[in-house]
Amino acid sequence: MARLILKSPYLKCDGSNSVSGYLRYIGTRERVEILPDDRPPTRKQEQLVRKLTKDFPSSKKLEEYSDYGAKHTKANTSAFITRVLEENWSAVQQSEGYMEYIATRPRAERLGDHGLFGDEDGVDLEKAMRELDQYTGNVWTHIISLKREDAARLGYDNARAWMNLLRANCNDIAAAMNIPPNHFRWYAAFHDEGEHPHVHMMAWSTVPSEAYLTWEGIRNIKSKLTNQIFQQEMLHTYEQKSRSRDELVRETHRAIRKLTQEMARSICSHPEIEQKMEQLAGQLETVKGKKSYGYLPKPVKKTVDEIVDKLEEIPVVKSCYDQWCVLQSEVENYYHDKPRERKKLSQEKEFRQIKNAVIQEAERIRLGEITFEDADLSDHDEPERLRGESYDCWELRQIIRDDSLPLEDRDGAAEELERLAERGDAHAQYLMGQLYQGGPLLIPNSQKAKHWLTQAAEHGLPEAQYALGKLFLSDDMEVRDPDEGIRWLKQAAQSGNHYAAYRLGKEYLTGEVVTKDIVKAVEWFSQSAEADDQYAQYMLGKLYLTGQGVTHDQTKAMVWFSRSAAQGNQYAKFFLEHQNDLRPPSVMLAATRLLYHMSRIFENHALPHSSAGLHVDRKLRRKIQEKKIAMGHKPDDHEEQTQGGMVMGGM
Repeated sequence: MARLILKSPYLKCDGSNSVSGYLRYIGTRERVEILPDDRPPTRKQEQLVRKLTKDFPSSKKLEEYSDYGAKHTKANTSAFITRVLEENWSAVQQSEGYMEYIATRPRAERLGDHGLFGDEDGVDLEKAMRELDQYTGNVWTHIISLKREDAARLGYDNARAWMNLLRANCNDIAAAMNIPPNHFRWYAAFHDEGEHPHVHMMAWSTVPSEAYLTWEGIRNIKSKLTNQIFQQEMLHTYEQKSRSRDELVRETHRAIRKLTQEMARSICSHPEIEQKMEQLAGQLETVKGKKSYGYLPKPVKKTVDEIVDKLEEIPVVKSCYDQWCVLQSEVENYYHDKPRERKKLSQEKEFRQIKNAVIQEAERIRLGEITFEDADLSDHDEPERLRGESYDCWELRQIIRDDSLPLEDRDGAAEELERLAERGDAHAQYLMGQLYQGGPLLIPNSQKAKHWLTQAAEHGLPEAQYALGKLFLSDDMEVRDPDEGIRWLKQAAQSGNHYAAYRLGKEYLTGEVVTKDIVKAVEWFSQSAEADDQYAQYMLGKLYLTGQGVTHDQTKAMVWFSRSAAQGNQYAKFFLEHQNDLRPPSVMLAATRLLYHMSRIFENHALPHSSAGLHVDRKLRRKIQEKKIAMGHKPDDHEEQTQGGMVMGGM
């Protein structure tokens, strides 16, 4: 694959090194004649190669060394020797033997007095050398190289092309070196030699102490120049490979999505992880201040890393991480010399959120918090058919929700539904509120949702009262009103809506919007559970198991778990299956909850990220998706989807 090679050593200007001498060398050294020369290297060349590889072991990583090893010719040997000498100038100039070679090596075709160029034409070599002799900071000596066939194909086999490239990108190079553009100084020269024609660029700041170059800075320089040099070729490559690459991304994303869905739904019993989580909970007892990974003592961080690495061993997690690594490598391989290293999950920066999720769950264990595993509740709490709904209302609802129909037909049905609501139809008012709250079809509008749900709730429709209560308790600050939310939930519960009773139980158990009252929580849970609400039955089972708000009673706990499990609640089934090995629910569900967290994190990172390529922000992608859905479009396979699982709220 075609690629750009960039090296960025630097020279110290402390009076002992001839930095101006390096400038004279790169500006005046003569162009080696490019002739096919398959003769073997001379004895003197071989001796010099052995000395160079001994003095500078890193030289074996150069492309020229690979060429020398693959084809043992005089020309390749000469190119390797020259490149090593140039990259190790500071050490070379201290050796009389090396300098003698530079002074006496065979020469050919001269380019004139010198080949230096910079921001302006007509560089004065002597003036430039005096400037460097008086300089006291570091001077970076970038060496930028292409393979001969790439340079010839792309038009970078001449000094002018490189001059234009560096002039066009000098501000970006300055930024990568943390140098303000008005302080940036540079000279360069093109060396058309061997199989790797290259350009030498000397760069520094007029303020000696301010310039510094990190690995990230080097990466940015390389990325910028790569995009410029290979622009047309990249466009052609993308055109040729777009279909196959897009398909790879789609297939990998589908696989990741399938795995994250499995991850989110998994009930996981993992004694080692549970033991480690209890250990971490104990360690957090002694931690003062902020309890996030970056602030933890090293022994506590070690425990967190061990838990993450144990999670990676779970087959579904390993498969998902493998898929992510493959896709990420595919995206990055154009911009990096080395294949992407597969790190342990605990060491992959893209997934640092997992560590804080582990800490969060350990804190729940430490505090003995109760959680609500009810994320799929939203799939059940909106009735398919409203009691007493008119045929007209039902028919319009079917048209609106049928995304196979033309958008104009669905729009027309929504307009007709609104006219029906305006005539006082409570069920139509409720449906209008639902449409404005989350679609599909209409652009979300919380004020309009509030208006229509209030109309329906005041007509005594329990479903509307429940929906209005949830709206007032939402995080939408335009309509949030906790007191009104609780009032409408109570009305809905008193009208027989068991979902509202369950929600009231949660609110009294958490104490976030009402005064915490476990007795009232149990009363509301009991009302909902007796109406066969599986989530309330499950929560009563956990409360009797822990003895929170009620007398500890394992028998009653199992009764409620049994009733919930009979309705398909997998968490209740889990506790039934482990009733002979019961521990605190927060410990038993630790691995399961971590899988849920990880499913969300993996889903958020499913699309590849490359600092060198194009990247669409996730928030922007989500806004685009929401707008499309509001317009009646069905989400496609490329967009992120919300996964089912458990709600992360605690007691």
